[in-house]
Amino acid sequence: MGQNKLSGDIYYPSKEVIAKANVKDWDELSEKAKKDYPGFWEERASELHWFQKWNKVIDDSNKPFYKWFTGGKTNIAYNCLDVHAKTHRRNKLALLWEGENGEFRAMSYYSLHRETCKFANVLRSMGVKKGDRVTIYMGRTPEIVMAMLACARIGAVHSVVYGGFSVEALHERIEDSQSKVLIVSDGAYQRGKIVPLKEIADEALKRAGGIEHVLVVKRTGQEINMEVGRDMWLHELMALPIANQDYTVEVMDAEDPLFLLYTSGTTGKPKAILHTHGGYMVGTYTTLKYVFDIHEEDRFWCAADPGWITGHSYIVYGPLLNGATSFMYEGAPTHPYPNRWWQMIEKYGLNILYTAPTAIRGLMRFGDAWVNRHDLSSLRLLGSVGEPINPEAWKWYYKVVGKEKCPIMDTWWQTETGMFMITPMPSVPLKPGSGTKPFPGIEMDILDENGTPVADNEEGFLVIKTPWPAMIRTIYGDDDRYVEQYWSKYPGMYLTGDSARRDEDGYFWVIGRVDDVIKVSGYRLGTAEIESALVSHVSVAEAAAIGLPHEIKGNAIYAYVILKAGSQPSEELKDELRLHVGHEVGPIAKPEKIEFVESLPKTRSGKIMRRVLKAKELGVDPGNLSTLEE
Repeated sequence: MGQNKLSGDIYYPSKEVIAKANVKDWDELSEKAKKDYPGFWEERASELHWFQKWNKVIDDSNKPFYKWFTGGKTNIAYNCLDVHAKTHRRNKLALLWEGENGEFRAMSYYSLHRETCKFANVLRSMGVKKGDRVTIYMGRTPEIVMAMLACARIGAVHSVVYGGFSVEALHERIEDSQSKVLIVSDGAYQRGKIVPLKEIADEALKRAGGIEHVLVVKRTGQEINMEVGRDMWLHELMALPIANQDYTVEVMDAEDPLFLLYTSGTTGKPKAILHTHGGYMVGTYTTLKYVFDIHEEDRFWCAADPGWITGHSYIVYGPLLNGATSFMYEGAPTHPYPNRWWQMIEKYGLNILYTAPTAIRGLMRFGDAWVNRHDLSSLRLLGSVGEPINPEAWKWYYKVVGKEKCPIMDTWWQTETGMFMITPMPSVPLKPGSGTKPFPGIEMDILDENGTPVADNEEGFLVIKTPWPAMIRTIYGDDDRYVEQYWSKYPGMYLTGDSARRDEDGYFWVIGRVDDVIKVSGYRLGTAEIESALVSHVSVAEAAAIGLPHEIKGNAIYAYVILKAGSQPSEELKDELRLHVGHEVGPIAKPEKIEFVESLPKTRSGKIMRRVLKAKELGVDPGNLSTLEE
């Protein structure tokens, strides 16, 4: 990419970054993938272990139910552990873990393999076999990684439910997946308190009929109810001879299901996204290797939770497939002080930090001093995930955390895509707020209501035009909903549900969910644009914007603002913020009303739930709140 071609606010990679990068020339790789994308993915798949090679890379005979690597036999857990345990990586750290209370564990590929095999044998002894569903409801501890890999190893389908969900949400997911075993922690540490996971699970199980066995992981050690004949301690079973007997692995077809992961739609009950062994494995392996430029010595920290797709793909599967060291932290970013993250990066010499804009803005609130107390020189790459990052937060992350030497990999993808879709690589020039371009081998476009591609810098519906290996196979138990939701608006193309624009350099700017776009006097304004403008004000830490019906404009903008420590709410500040937004975005974007608040309703993955704010203002039912954090 020539420097003269790009316009706007650009950050170029240094010579050192380019020299080290796995991919030095993005354009060349993209061109190669475009000419022959089945060939591109076949080459990537060949880097992994298969018990039997596929006879076809992609089978599109029953669109949109695409199949990848048909006829191929593999097992993702075998690729994550056995493959490395037999090589020089045997004694390399696979997993580094710190508990919120300061406990520490380190597991080599050899030890993680051994413990996972024992865990798999425990599940087998409970009658779990290939194709059975197992629900996992735990905090962030090494056992959640083992539980997922143990399921995959024996061909069971795991359904991880985030360890902060309510009774109703857990019950709903157990019922829908028809799980026969539940794996649960006695509790989890969060912000210095114990989350009573087993208690919540007991309540959910009063309503769920299908669970035959409950496997309990001891974490906090508080008194819990253990039902005789149903509940068993994992550590007790792992100590029995049966756990050590047989380390065989189930040979899986590439298209055999690997996991279900529930994601909330804007309406209706959560839907179970189904992913498979072969394609998901190739997609997560490749994207992590190229985007975060994984090298043998790297320590990679994805600060998400295994209960979300980010954790599945980039705490568990992606790093282990690449033979990397994955770091996991149990607790809250600011416990007991706002320097907890920076302390751990320094302590463990972590090289890559991948987190959400919400976390970045949250830590930014505390100023630069907490960051500057620590030596973060081990960091070489940063990443962002979950929602579009506002340029203000991007620049703080780049300058204060990365010391202007760590490129930021701003990734756009979904539970449904399984892997990064729009993303830079370290060798690519960056524009704050843009995820750059689609990953090589992925073709995307922005269309208007009628399916016509929009002009540069115009907004439209973001679609994916080519299938990709880690793609959703269906909504579990509801093929019709899968076709209707993702493939019916523009036949032959996958509808992401996000709006976006593309600039004159071909860089994509994701604006947000289609339902997060406000039309004011005929103008389409992204909530992200308005929120970005508010957050760029010196007094504002975080903001949310919604559109409410207005008899003249169609919609009026209402904004909710969390102020930085030291800033005081006042009518003068409201006026100042209105003018500031007018200045940053345009007079049309000035909020009608600004309300100062202490917190915002968010999903546990950090996305602001604007529909909850909207429902509150309109006095209507906010709908399904199972993904709400507080």
